[in-house]
Amino acid sequence: MSIREAFKRYPKAILWAASMSGTIIMTGYDTSLVLNMMVYPSFAEKYGSYYPELDEYVIPGAWQTGLFNAPQCGNIVGLAITGYVTERYGHRRVTAVSLLFLSVFIFVTFFAPSIEVLLVGQLLEGIPWGIFSAIGPAYSSEVCPLPLRGYLTSFVTTCWCLGPLIAAGVLQGLVDNTTEWSYRIPFVIQWAWPVPLLIICVYAPESPWWLVRKGRLQDAEISLGRLSSGISREQIEQKVAMMVHTNNFEKAAQTDSTYRDCFRGTNLRRTEIASVAYAAQALVGTALAYNPTYFFIQAGLNASDAFKINSGDMALAVLGACASWPFMAFFGRRVLLLMGIGLLTPILLVVGLLSYAADEGAATWAQTGLLVLWLGIFSCTLGTQTLVLAAEVSATRLRSQTMAIANAAFNVVNIAALAIEPYLINPTEAGLKGKTALVWLSMSVLFAVWTVFRVPETKGRTYEELDVLFEKRVPAWRFASEQIDAFGRSEATIQQPKVGEQDSAK
Repeated sequence: MSIREAFKRYPKAILWAASMSGTIIMTGYDTSLVLNMMVYPSFAEKYGSYYPELDEYVIPGAWQTGLFNAPQCGNIVGLAITGYVTERYGHRRVTAVSLLFLSVFIFVTFFAPSIEVLLVGQLLEGIPWGIFSAIGPAYSSEVCPLPLRGYLTSFVTTCWCLGPLIAAGVLQGLVDNTTEWSYRIPFVIQWAWPVPLLIICVYAPESPWWLVRKGRLQDAEISLGRLSSGISREQIEQKVAMMVHTNNFEKAAQTDSTYRDCFRGTNLRRTEIASVAYAAQALVGTALAYNPTYFFIQAGLNASDAFKINSGDMALAVLGACASWPFMAFFGRRVLLLMGIGLLTPILLVVGLLSYAADEGAATWAQTGLLVLWLGIFSCTLGTQTLVLAAEVSATRLRSQTMAIANAAFNVVNIAALAIEPYLINPTEAGLKGKTALVWLSMSVLFAVWTVFRVPETKGRTYEELDVLFEKRVPAWRFASEQIDAFGRSEATIQQPKVGEQDSAK
């Protein structure tokens, strides 16, 4: 099926996947607020401490670390329960309940009288944010056909960028407001998201793959009918039959649907690829480039210019994510990851070396431009492809669990990165400014080496073909060229009785 034909046959699948990804836009907006509010004078005065030597209020490094990492800790809790509850109740119901909890938790953040209560609010909000971050790409990868799978999964990354872009616009509009409403209004806007998203959850079709795993084949056919246009009843039945076949193949390969099974047999390799690729986003410099406002101000820019550049950054991130779509169709996942890390690593090196330049003013603007370029390249390569890769390498019976583990790995690493970053850049701590880029340079080099040997090419492969490739333990660099007969191979696997069954037959 061509991409054009897929758009024609599955316009409703595109609509529902994009609509359910609205939770990611909301999460991106919410998570970027406190990170960029650190330099708001009214916010710092409310929750920070006065430093006479600086003649200004500053959020201490320890509390910056706490506020950065509280949502990540909440994410881990949310991700830990996502696999269980999604497999039992489905994507729609879990998303709807999480939206209700988030609406309640926002009250804690909005009315926080102290930085301690603000931290608790961020921790609580992080729980549903973690659930959304796992369900969004998993749902998109399961409701769309193969030619659109990569595009709609990478659209989730576009949504991650749209949220901070909206937040950047709101914060830029309020940067000159010296009252407490300069930071309260952005919190109020958080309540604008859950209601329309709840309505979407009520009417959205459930994933047909989840329905097949539950044995609800008639409901799976109804769901496919709602996701498609102009295909016959017989075609729908054939697609459900193929889903049943893939599900049976994974069951025959002893793939159950628990977290423990993610670390058994060939699934261990799939979990490793998803988790390391996802976690690497936090290791290659995102703590510096994705929260640039504080860096820009510490580097010497005024608050107004810093927020304007931040708005441009987020707009470039959205464009970069969209630009990844044609590149993804041409190059695939593995090549784009290698191209991306090959470009991002030297940029970090130059940013760090510019800190030693004699003309500090010119060096600051050069570093700013390079970080903007870094963000654009990241959004076009690693930012989108790691998410697509994580969603595609997982077994269909373990997709929610694998995505939850990958997200948890990212959050654990991101906690460490966000704990380190404030101490590296804060003027009351190490105050490294642009030299911070050199810290992330070494991690970037390590990820490049890992990518060469461990990341497979998943472009154009059906889920059943990927199952066979992993079962055969094909090296990562041969995934694109390996010739396989997925149907014949899986039939042999399904028909081969297990040891216990052989004994009982005797």
